[in-house]
Amino acid sequence: MNSTVFLYSVQERYADAFAKNFTIVLLGVIIISINGMFVLTFFRSSFFYNDPRYILYIHLVINDMLMVFFSVSLVVMAYTWQNVPLPFCVSLLLITAAAHKNTPLTLAGMAVERYIAICKPLHHHQICTVRRTYILISLICGVGVIPGLADLILLSTLRPLSVFSTAASCSSSILYTTPYHEIQTRFMNGLYSSVVWVVLLFTYFQVLVTARRASADKSSAKKAQSTMLLHGARLLLCMLSYITAVIDKMFVPLIPVDRARLTFLNYLLTNIIPRLLTPLIYGVRDKLFYKHMKGLFSCRLFIVKVESIKQ
Repeated sequence: MNSTVFLYSVQERYADAFAKNFTIVLLGVIIISINGMFVLTFFRSSFFYNDPRYILYIHLVINDMLMVFFSVSLVVMAYTWQNVPLPFCVSLLLITAAAHKNTPLTLAGMAVERYIAICKPLHHHQICTVRRTYILISLICGVGVIPGLADLILLSTLRPLSVFSTAASCSSSILYTTPYHEIQTRFMNGLYSSVVWVVLLFTYFQVLVTARRASADKSSAKKAQSTMLLHGARLLLCMLSYITAVIDKMFVPLIPVDRARLTFLNYLLTNIIPRLLTPLIYGVRDKLFYKHMKGLFSCRLFIVKVESIKQ
């Protein structure tokens, strides 16, 4: 009887792990595929190359693709590869953390670009050049990697260097366990989120004032105002990942039996699902981008049909 119960327990755990991995991989493939369509549209349409707005948008899309890919890889590795070499694990965590921080910073950059376009239209082409946009993206990537580097420096300082020759399960909650790491994480999350929210609120209210004063191009100002609101909604979804641990502490003790499932569901809702909404919020809403994407893929489908008829 004991062996039968044990076998059933093992099968149940295996089925549960398979279902989680299948779900997370499927969602990851869907998100990367949808975002890939927008990336392909951008690079196949030279019109977007000289527009800072679309350059920042495609940077946000590519960043989300990287974040989802590496995040999903870490989740799958937690079930399938228990002894990951520490240097490789640290590299994955560093890239994932940087991609995670780049999202709110890019949203702030997009909000500033819209603020300049609406509130300072005569200077927009002088300030928001393609060269300066790529410089801004470089700064975003540089600032985004700082928290991950801080974790790595703390690990190198507080632990012996021999730890880098070991292997363990690849997770930041397992690797970065010192009180200093917890303080650093709270400080960085608070700093990044507060700066981004200040930028969004400032630009939104400036655009709101401009929209009310505008006498000629009210439709453009109102569209920019709604875009700012979308930035705020997207940022709220992004900030959900900052409170993942808080949600776990609140709800997991209530149902300790389903702790693993609640943690997994929390991860989906706060880290993966918001990335699915990015192209839907921005790309499909933008009529010009949607027109180019529709034309590109309609043409491809037509070519495929013609070739199949000829064969």
